[in-house]
Amino acid sequence: MDQISQLKRRPKLAGDDEPAYLGGAPSFDQTLAFNQPTLSSFASIRPAIEKIIDSGQLTNGQNVKDFEAKATDYFGRPTVAVASCTSGLILMAKVLGLTGHVIVPSFTFFATTHALLWNNLKPRFVDIDTDSWTIDPEAVEKGIDSSVSAILAVDIGGNPSEKDALEEISKRHGIKLITDAAHAFGSVYKDKLVGGFGDAEVFSLSPTKLVVAGEGGLVTLSDPEVAEELKVARDYGNSGDYNCQFVGLNARMTEINAVIGMANMEQVSEFVARRNEIAEAYRINLKHLPGLTWQTVAADNICAYKDISVLIEAVEFGMDRDLLGEALEAEGIGTRKYYSPPAHEQKAYGDKVSIAGKLINTDRVSQNVLSLPVFSHMKNEDIDRVCQAIIRIYKYRDEISGRAERNARG
Repeated sequence: MDQISQLKRRPKLAGDDEPAYLGGAPSFDQTLAFNQPTLSSFASIRPAIEKIIDSGQLTNGQNVKDFEAKATDYFGRPTVAVASCTSGLILMAKVLGLTGHVIVPSFTFFATTHALLWNNLKPRFVDIDTDSWTIDPEAVEKGIDSSVSAILAVDIGGNPSEKDALEEISKRHGIKLITDAAHAFGSVYKDKLVGGFGDAEVFSLSPTKLVVAGEGGLVTLSDPEVAEELKVARDYGNSGDYNCQFVGLNARMTEINAVIGMANMEQVSEFVARRNEIAEAYRINLKHLPGLTWQTVAADNICAYKDISVLIEAVEFGMDRDLLGEALEAEGIGTRKYYSPPAHEQKAYGDKVSIAGKLINTDRVSQNVLSLPVFSHMKNEDIDRVCQAIIRIYKYRDEISGRAERNARG
């Protein structure tokens, strides 16, 4: 008898075996957070922070320069520290002189699109690949016309986009290629670290990411001259003589953020390896359940797994994504619907955006995706408890669906 048959035929048990949604004991007494930052010890960074405080040099100091040098060595090309990934994206659109339309996926965090609108650019949404959930190069090609100045790809969840294809398209059309690589610190595309592709790749160092600086971002660039221009742009457009060359932003990383980021960066390889172990554990423990489809990572790539997400096919699984999320919440397990609604449905944008072709895959993924808990110091026992909770919820899918219908009717 296979595992699914065993689940179906197993007699209903009372008490703790029932899901918390039906009144059973929750899997976690205290909520298991969807995400937690994995930080270096305070003892390891205290001397550097004390030195900063004693000096009074909170910005524009040596620690940011050291962090940039360390990141430049890591990524293999010029790297500039900024206050956030969002400010990095905003400023890259500025310094690269983008105009008109920019090709971008709708399946992304809204900051990606915000950065374009802050520059009075018009996002042109194209569809994602059905398996990787990253921007579809064929859709990109079809969306390009004379009004398009750039492609803004997204390495969703840390899964590298199709770098080779996107670089070829951008060069052939004479347009820029930027990547929102917020999730992809430590990801690898065909034996090369993400960060080394296109005109610029922009990383986030916020608390939900692998490498954390508190807040902050890093921008890797193909052109050293553009890197120097970005350094001016992040300081209002002031090159040092208080006679601004152009309208920039205050997007400087603080010295303390640089210290935290540098220390955290030392462990990035360990973090990526651990998150891949967690992703594999989820897949193995839940592989016998029907209706679960995982994001596909190409065999020659490495995903940093900022998020571990799964598509819930309601008919096969016995309930939809939203109800599974509610049932897991009752178990004390945090989840997210990344990204629902997708950017093209965000209220803030209205007629400020356009759509090239049908976003069939975008709609399918955004309507059915659920992101499960993952952080670099997550314990094996907690992974097992999350998986057991999902299995238990599946066993009682009919009862849970019935309860949800009765609740909806009031």
